[in-house]
Amino acid sequence: MPWLGRLGPAQRAPVEPPPSVLHAFRAAVRRAPGRPALAYFDGRLSYAETDALSDSVAGHLAARGVRPGDRVAVMHQNTPHFVLAVLAAWKAGAVVVPLNPMYKTAELAHALRDSGAAALVCDGPTWAAYAAAATAGTAVRTVLLADPRDLQTRDDPRVFGPPADGPAGAAPAPGPCEPAADPRQPADFLQVARHGHSAPAGVPAPEAGTTALISYTSGTSGTPKGAMNPHGALTYNAVRQVTGHPIPKGATYFALAPLFHITGMVCELAACFVNAGTLALAHRFEPGLVLDAFLEHRPAYTVGPATAFMALAAHPAAGREHFASFAVVSCGGAPLPPALVTRLRETLGVELLNGYGLTESTAACASVPAHLRAPVDPATGTLSVGVPGARTVVRILDAHGAELPFGETGEIAVRGPQLATGYWGLPEATAEAFPDGELRTGDVGFMDEDGWLYVVDRKKDMINASGFKVWPREVEDVLHTHPAVREAAVVGVPDPYRGESVKAYVSLRPGSTVTPAELTAHCAARMAAYKYPRHVEILPVLPKTTSGKILRRELRERGSKHS
Repeated sequence: MPWLGRLGPAQRAPVEPPPSVLHAFRAAVRRAPGRPALAYFDGRLSYAETDALSDSVAGHLAARGVRPGDRVAVMHQNTPHFVLAVLAAWKAGAVVVPLNPMYKTAELAHALRDSGAAALVCDGPTWAAYAAAATAGTAVRTVLLADPRDLQTRDDPRVFGPPADGPAGAAPAPGPCEPAADPRQPADFLQVARHGHSAPAGVPAPEAGTTALISYTSGTSGTPKGAMNPHGALTYNAVRQVTGHPIPKGATYFALAPLFHITGMVCELAACFVNAGTLALAHRFEPGLVLDAFLEHRPAYTVGPATAFMALAAHPAAGREHFASFAVVSCGGAPLPPALVTRLRETLGVELLNGYGLTESTAACASVPAHLRAPVDPATGTLSVGVPGARTVVRILDAHGAELPFGETGEIAVRGPQLATGYWGLPEATAEAFPDGELRTGDVGFMDEDGWLYVVDRKKDMINASGFKVWPREVEDVLHTHPAVREAAVVGVPDPYRGESVKAYVSLRPGSTVTPAELTAHCAARMAAYKYPRHVEILPVLPKTTSGKILRRELRERGSKHS
């Protein structure tokens, strides 16, 4: 395993993770009960307060019939309610189903039906708009509604919009534990949290091998599947985050990645609690607000997708002072163009540490050690995503599952203690994706002789132009070297002559102008003739998931309609 030579002593050292994030949280409560656990605009909740509030929610869930092993769906932006609900579900012995708050009715209904969730925690406007309808025909029997304006007083219009005329939510809810004619009649989350219930007695503490999360894949290429992430997988990667990065004990972690996404759940929430730190929250991503929050909270760590850092770098107010407090800034969840790394280093003094992981690997399975810089492959221009961890094995496989030598391109396969145990209710999909306990990622890449891993692209995204293979990432990286380009995504569109033709979609940096013909010429001067985009379309923004992944599926559909 040549990558072990790239790791520092702390990254190679054995670790003994606690059995669950709940164990780590309770240890932090004992060590530092008065330290802020959550910072939300001008609001603060100490570890002791967070413990008591989540105890009360857990007691309510148990009183409403939630039993160990049941599923509790949590559908929130980055707010204290999300964290309190997750802790409460685990205290009740339940499995958390973190859901994307951008889901619409059909998507939410699928996740609720598929997981068999017994309870749903969401915000009032979402419930009134469509979540109530989405629960029809599901097992949901308990609903808690939270107002994202709670637990702070700043009410920033960049996040919350104009001030509300009254409290968010549906019709007035019954008391927090009063019986209701309709068991799905919602209760107010904050009222329940402040009621003072005790956590349910007799619920055993989570074990490392039991399921902590049913995390739905992003659905960028099909119907989302629920990956079953064990408690021990969360804490293993969280502890590796803490021991592998030079971050002070009790430091502030800024939740840039959404907490419902596996990256935010592990690298922000879980790692913060393992480190007894403070988790700074800002509801949802808005570049100016995030920059302000960096100055206010002075975080030592954050992680987010490349698209978020593109937006921060493009903001006219961005300066080196906004990033001066950070010990580590990580990037994951979406491809990182080398040009963006260089731009942030030179203009803002930020050294982005690339990483690679999947929902099925409970976040990271490779990352750039903090003491190193990721190399760029000279042949393809691809930035390395880092090296595997000490107990993680990465192999590159051919189409028949045979291991390929260093430098050869094939499917990336991962084995390690951080893997999910499979897909909820899908034994055939589990067997296909996890043969003999090894994850077949569906990503194409290669590893050099020093152990650096390079992700070329998704297998499904490869473009076949006149029989030549074109990987979108390679074209996108070239587009990102143009000074006017902010975001780029490349897809294959139908072509009567070539079979498929390369099409690029780009958004521009503020104040920049460029024509599609100029971008085509920029690529043609730097790539083989079969690779450069024959068609370029400039859009105001590119469609993305909440976690920052560009939705190539939507762009491919758009390209097919206009081809």
